[in-house]
Order: sequence, then structure tokens, then C-alpha cells
Amino acid sequence: MPGRRVLLGVLPALALLAACDPTALDEAERETVIGLSLSALPALPEDPSNRVADLPAAAAFGATLFFDTRLSADGRVACATCHQIDRQFQDDRPRGEGLGLTERRTMPLAGVAWSPFLFWDGRSDSLWAQALQPLEDPREHGFTRTALAHEIAARYGERYARIFGPLPALDHLPAAAGPRGSAAERAAWQAMAAADRAAVDRVFANAGKAIAAFERTLRHPETRFDRFAAALARGETPTGDAALDGLEREGLKLFIGKGACIDCHNGPRLTDEHFHNTGVPAVAGLPDDTGRAGAIGALETDPFNCLGPHSDAPAEACTALRFMVRQGAELVRAYKTPSLRGAASRPPYMHAGQYATLEAVIEHYATAPEPPAGRSELTGIVFTERGRKALIAFLKTLEP
Repeated sequence: MPGRRVLLGVLPALALLAACDPTALDEAERETVIGLSLSALPALPEDPSNRVADLPAAAAFGATLFFDTRLSADGRVACATCHQIDRQFQDDRPRGEGLGLTERRTMPLAGVAWSPFLFWDGRSDSLWAQALQPLEDPREHGFTRTALAHEIAARYGERYARIFGPLPALDHLPAAAGPRGSAAERAAWQAMAAADRAAVDRVFANAGKAIAAFERTLRHPETRFDRFAAALARGETPTGDAALDGLEREGLKLFIGKGACIDCHNGPRLTDEHFHNTGVPAVAGLPDDTGRAGAIGALETDPFNCLGPHSDAPAEACTALRFMVRQGAELVRAYKTPSLRGAASRPPYMHAGQYATLEAVIEHYATAPEPPAGRSELTGIVFTERGRKALIAFLKTLEP
């Protein structure tokens, strides 16, 4: 058994190396690090609720819609207004800003197709359902469903028809009507025949499905950390651009060890995709925000969720929605764990930009303040000054 003889020979060597070099990784740490690399990312999960999710023509159409400012009330706002292609598909602001100022930070989009729930509070269970909400939000696009349908018919009718089939008759419908618009727009929506509302909803949902098909193509770029982990996976000593210096390796060991960062920031996307209350302070002047606890009702009643009439999935395929945790004290002010890939260069941090620097974030986790509501999962960690610098040095290796 030559493989066994090699393994038995390597383990004592690793132990000896670790004893000489406190930044060296033991066998268990090495396996953990390999599991954080992009090479360990599983295949893109299917979205049974979106039959065009992986159709190239749908992705191309979705890209067009993503960058189209005409899909807004004043012709200035596109999805790309906040999800900027040269800024990791986010905007560097504490809170997203379209027609007005929102209450939470814009999240980056790379790798988002691996997320079972979207938004900081998870109030959508698919990329296409998520894409629809900003279109109608008066602080973001401020558009209406009939306005969107008319715009698609006027500019993209043939492309839409090739992907989804013919558009419904729209000429007799109001120019601007929808359930989230102004009082006049809501009244116009209610005055429409039920069949017309259903037809417009179908166009609206399909626009979201096309945008989602595009967003599924957005992947995390390789980083220096990934090259480091790939070298470890090959059994090689990382060199050159794949090597981490002593401070970066200290930070890595702290990240996966005493710092317990990996408890939530795990897997190849550096997120567990779950929701946690970590005692993040509220922002003065904003409405009360209960995080995940306040999103469950909206998610369950969303007509565009996986179990809704516009989903392409059979009910049994909607496992995330059917079996999610619906209540409990742990949901109060719990927010989604963001990916740390590229995070070092996109301050500010937390769900509403509460902290301007990584140093402030580390201080938050060190002190574990009492949360505004609910129960924080933090217990506090003692970081040395060098440890804080090491942790930040490691996080910078996760930059593209």
C-alpha cells in the first residue's frame, strides 16, 4: 500500500513543520482550506421554477433588460445602477439608491445563483422573484407592471416571443398600472379584468426569469487564495503568486480557528447562506427592521415564489420554501451571511453599511454588543493587534 506509506510519512512531517512554523497548516487545516477554494464549488444548482434559467437566449435577453434604464419611472435607473459591473455588481454605498434611498446595502451578484434565498432577509426564494421586487419599488425603479409589459412589447417583442411565446394583447391596457404604484396606478390595476392582470403578471414574471438567467452566468473570479488552495490540493508548496506571506497565513489560521469566522463564512463562497443575529446596531432614523423574522410572511404570500402560479416547478421541487424555518427567536434581526469574496475592497459593511472599515467589523465581533432586538449569536473574541492585522491581510487574499 504505497499511498498509505506516503500518508504516514507526511503526517509526522506536517506536525514537525507546524511545531517550527506557527503559520504552517496541519492536515485538518489544509483540508479545510482546500474546501474553501473555488475549485470545491459544486455544480450550478438547477432552478426548476425557471424553465429558461440556463437558456443562452434568455440570458442574453436578461442582460439587455439588466442594463436598460428605460425600465424605470424616470428612465434613469437600471439594475446596473446599483449592481455596477466594475464594482463587483454593487455600488459602494451604505444603502442602495435608485429613485430614492433604500434601507439596506446593495449586495454583490457574483455566485448569487447558489443562494436558496435572496435579499438580506431572504424574502425571495429565486433569482427571478428577487429581480421583480426592485422594478416595482418606488425607491428603486418605481416602474409598474403594465409599463414594463408595454416597454417589452415596443422594444423587445420578437426577442420575448422567441423565448417565451407571443405577448398577450396589451393595447387596451393602461400605460401605467400595478399593485405597488401610486394610488392612481393601483386603482387602474384593480380596475383591470382578472384575465388581463394575470397576462401582465406572466410577462412580468418572464422578465424576471430572463434577468435571472443572466445573473446565473455571474461567477466569482479566481483569487490568490484560490491559487494557494489549489497548490495545497495538488500536494505542492504554494509559490509565487500562489504563496501567502506569514501574516496572511496567520490570518488564515485565525479565520478557520480561534476567530471562528468559518462558522458562518464557510464553503467556497465563504457564506453558509443562512441568517444570523450578530448584534449589528440599528441605523438611526430608519424604520424598525426585524430581518429574517419580518420576511417570512412576505415570502410565503409572494405570488412569484416557487409555489406560486408563475413558477415552473412542481410543488415537490420547492424544498427550500416548503421546509424553511418559519418562526423562532433566532430569526429576529437575523440577516444573511454575505460572501467574503472581494469584501475587503467593498466597504462599508453590514446590511445597512453600519461599519466603514474592516477594523470596525473586527471590533464588533470582538466586543459582541447587545443587539437592538432578538438574541445575538456572538460571545466575543479576544484579538491581539497583530491578530487583527493578520485577519485583514488574509481577507485581502480573497480579492479578484
